Amino acid sequence: MITVALAAALRDAGLRWHPTTGDRFVIDKPGVDDDVYTVSEMTVERHDYPSGTVLGFNGTTEWALDSVDAAESLWLPREDQLRSLLGGAFVSLVAGFTVTATIAGAPQAFDAPDAEDAYGAALLAYIRSALD
Repeated sequence: MITVALAAALRDAGLRWHPTTGDRFVIDKPGVDDDVYTVSEMTVERHDYPSGTVLGFNGTTEWALDSVDAAESLWLPREDQLRSLLGGAFVSLVAGFTVTATIAGAPQAFDAPDAEDAYGAALLAYIRSALD
């Protein structure tokens, strides 16, 4: 799973989240960002209001939570989501978790301990290059 620090860097670089079933997230507040939640129609449901998106907690699993604004949550994109966000910039993933992506017209390699962090590092570089 992508690290919270890398997910925060992606968000800060401009990656926006539109919660959908299956998405993982943490509540973006010190002391409560260790618990990972999954958007699900059974336990964590997305509610869209004119004022913004709210993630509602149903059932007894998260009994102490009623809801949290999506803006107070930090998306932890999955490997397939990160690869999709890289789009045509993605070149390859090789054993040892090295993602090669075309950033600013040149191939660059991103090594990480797992595939999601390698994809995340590549996506972060891609987003930042688009802002330059």
